[in-house]
Amino acid sequence: MTGTNADQAEYWGHSPGGQKWITLQDQLDAALQPVLDLVLDRAALRPGQRVLDIGCGTGASVLAAAAAVGPTGHVLAADISELLLSRARERTAHLPNVELVPADAQVHRFGPDDRDAVISRFGVMFFEDTTAALANMARTLKPEGAMTFAAWGALDRNPWFTVPHIAAINRLGRPPRTDRNAPGPLAFHDTDRVLGMFRDAGLNAEAEVVELDLTLPGGPEGAADLVMQVGPAVRTMAHFNATPEDAAAIRAAVLEEFAARGSDDPFRLPAQINLFRATRPAG
Repeated sequence: MTGTNADQAEYWGHSPGGQKWITLQDQLDAALQPVLDLVLDRAALRPGQRVLDIGCGTGASVLAAAAAVGPTGHVLAADISELLLSRARERTAHLPNVELVPADAQVHRFGPDDRDAVISRFGVMFFEDTTAALANMARTLKPEGAMTFAAWGALDRNPWFTVPHIAAINRLGRPPRTDRNAPGPLAFHDTDRVLGMFRDAGLNAEAEVVELDLTLPGGPEGAADLVMQVGPAVRTMAHFNATPEDAAAIRAAVLEEFAARGSDDPFRLPAQINLFRATRPAG
């Protein structure tokens, strides 16, 4: 595999961060199911369609898309991480209408005019050159084919990020600031900026800001355990070489905040999702 996003390939394919998405697959799939449901609802996939799934991860979206298009349809699922794809292959091995490919979607040569739809749940915020990636993915769409992408919205509307982040900096201090528009989970938070990149890629696009609840298994305790293993608290603790005592204190602060929000299982955590829909012009 060649491409310009080698740092992302390294992180998702060879670091503990990528491995955690396999270890925590069931919890993460459950937590993010409402986001996947949103993508599928807006994409409105139909039997017989040919779909490209970008950043398919461990395969939850592939399974859902394959069920939607049925045996007469086809799902081509791409991810930059061979590690995550290996798990997705295990989960989809029984499906004849699925193909998985290791690919940097910014440069990979997908078949031209081949797909009715391109979908992604949190798989498109990591490109070094997003406009180039969007243009490249658009080439595989049939004329008037549609893209449907979900990305994280505003930071302050997503306690999935803010609660562990605040708990970690209160204990350890603030790590160096990063550009929120840089490749990363929050890179699509500014809808106007992202819509400009869609336009530059030759696509007609619109954005919808959706408020929903993530559904984290295990009540507040399970939710606290999960956000202590993926997300900003992990990065802050790594930066400051946090001790087990630090980690315990940060988790306690997260749990206190979560428990104040309720005790249901699954634990519902509000989230803001930016949903992007784009079509390839007919001409």
